[in-house]
Amino acid sequence: MEYITVWQEGAEEFVERKSRFIGSCKPVSTEEEALDFIAQLKTKYWDASHNVYAYILREGGVQRFSDDGEPQGTAGIPVIDTLKKAGVTDVVVVATRYFGGILLGGGGLIRAYSHTASLALEAAQKVRMKECLLAQVSCGYENFGRVQTLVPEYGGVVEDTEFLEQVSLRFHLEPERLEELSRRLADATAGRAALEQRGTGYFPFPLE
Repeated sequence: MEYITVWQEGAEEFVERKSRFIGSCKPVSTEEEALDFIAQLKTKYWDASHNVYAYILREGGVQRFSDDGEPQGTAGIPVIDTLKKAGVTDVVVVATRYFGGILLGGGGLIRAYSHTASLALEAAQKVRMKECLLAQVSCGYENFGRVQTLVPEYGGVVEDTEFLEQVSLRFHLEPERLEELSRRLADATAGRAALEQRGTGYFPFPLE
């Protein structure tokens, strides 16, 4: 299983006919986290004309948006539509506007808020989250060098190494790579490396 989200909190802005638009984006996993971020931005930009928002969550398939005083259909919908077109989830975007005195019209607002959301997503960097296996391999010190080389060679990302009576490497990797890695570890260590699965978790991968 996999899904697309953003890697980090990010923000970007631009000016359209004297109105300043600021797009802020953050990865979230619950509605509470999304609402907290929206509240923070409303406090930060307390003097803005509008703080439009939208978020999409995997949990419960929640999708919500707000025009925050802009004409209906010209702000929140363009923002959430941008998220849908990007295929992202577990994401919240706040599109802040400081009115510059020149009316943009319905079409102008739709384009401006869509662009604001796109800039926010770009700043937060889209990533693909894949469900990976959490694993551990333990070996004697005489085999550590070979094991340390093989794990990343077969797609494992080492998260921790523990040096006790034996060396233990904790890592994650895509499920389809496990069998191949297991076979190579057995060959390289004459069966002296013990490979153990420890569950699953989601980890980021670059978009192809």
